[in-house]
Amino acid sequence: MKTRLSQTITLLAVTIVIFSAIPLCLSEDFSVSYQLLDQPDGILSYELNVVAPESLLEHYEGKSHRLASTSDFSQFVTPYALQPIAENLWEIYKDHEDFVNAVLMIVHQIPYEGTAPPTYPVETIVANQGDCDLFSQIAASIMSAGGLDVVLLYYEDQSHMNVGVHLPEPPKEARGSTFSITHNGVDYYIAECTGTEWENGWRVGECPEDLRQVTAQIIGLTESEQIAPGQVSASFFGQEPTRLYLQASPVFAIEKTSITIRGELNPNMSNQNITLYIKSNSEPLAILDTVSTGSDGTFQYIWEADGIGFCAIQASWPGDKANAGAISPTKNVVVIPLFLIAIFALALIAICIGAISVFIPKKNYAERPEPACPQPPDY
Repeated sequence: MKTRLSQTITLLAVTIVIFSAIPLCLSEDFSVSYQLLDQPDGILSYELNVVAPESLLEHYEGKSHRLASTSDFSQFVTPYALQPIAENLWEIYKDHEDFVNAVLMIVHQIPYEGTAPPTYPVETIVANQGDCDLFSQIAASIMSAGGLDVVLLYYEDQSHMNVGVHLPEPPKEARGSTFSITHNGVDYYIAECTGTEWENGWRVGECPEDLRQVTAQIIGLTESEQIAPGQVSASFFGQEPTRLYLQASPVFAIEKTSITIRGELNPNMSNQNITLYIKSNSEPLAILDTVSTGSDGTFQYIWEADGIGFCAIQASWPGDKANAGAISPTKNVVVIPLFLIAIFALALIAICIGAISVFIPKKNYAERPEPACPQPPDY
């Protein structure tokens, strides 16, 4: 029993040390702008501003970058994180072909630089450099976030990758013949993601000559990331920086009890949807719930702690046309299981009983008189 108690105390002590070591400083965000035409050979131009929160970059830097096989490339496709880019593109592009060509304009503006280890799209956007597979992962992420059916196309002998995208009808803006690949009865049109001439670069349906007779390995996006602790923000207008604060109390809670999550969006804005995320122990990241800010920009959520162990809680706001999105620092709580409380209580009772037994005075049996031996009767 004492061993169990000492283990519990050690666990709590280590937890306190870990919590105290977590930095609470505010992070810096990264911003980049991409030029877009309203259509291929168009005249009207737009400037799409993208902001990647530092905490989102840290999330991807901390993820595994291991690539065991070519099928693992799909794990680096992150539609949720880049969804605001897709939403903004749909504001000005009215059909699937123009939408895809706009995505290609974006990746064609990222400088080409051969890289060995794979990186996630947010990392590539912040680094502002990459190669064919990194550009393809960004393009596939935005297209998938926009609701399109997308696959990665890998050419092993050429060490090259581009994207295949299904369109409702054949591309009309392609210069010359169009090229596609059929998979499971679906036609996927080639979308080449390399190139530096974004105004006159590759369009969907066009294919580099050296790849036209090559068989590509088709990689589906079933293993792509479904959720992330936040998103980039995107807008065609200049965006002001925002901050998102978060607190969770108590830090230590018993299973099935309430934990209060409070926060504030700064500058203060009302009726804004704040998404709360949670990661318990080694379980995948999940959305806890969505709450709205009040008139003063604050929000509150009561969470009934239904898990046990170490829980990391985070909040994000996607931003709007005038303000960049924000992600809060991570707040950690420890949910203690009920059986551990029972063990602790029993151990405490045992200690109390032991202490009482020590202080109760003992009788000195050595001072007691010897009992008289029985004498035989007189006859």
